[in-house]
Amino acid sequence: MNRLVINAVYEIELCSGELRRWTYLGSDQRGGVWWRDTESRLEFNESGLMYAWRVVAKVVDREAG
Repeated sequence: MNRLVINAVYEIELCSGELRRWTYLGSDQRGGVWWRDTESRLEFNESGLMYAWRVVAKVVDREAG
């Protein structure tokens, strides 16, 4: 996958097969990578996740284009 874009929404596949949409928030000063779940609005750091996941695709905002 290409570089992630800050504030872009990505479709994420969890190890269970569940698909989620997360907004990429970028890295903090310590190198931690942050995301926001679009449904729950909760923000979290990748290092705190306790399950496997992968970025499937960037979500295209059809209303903006």
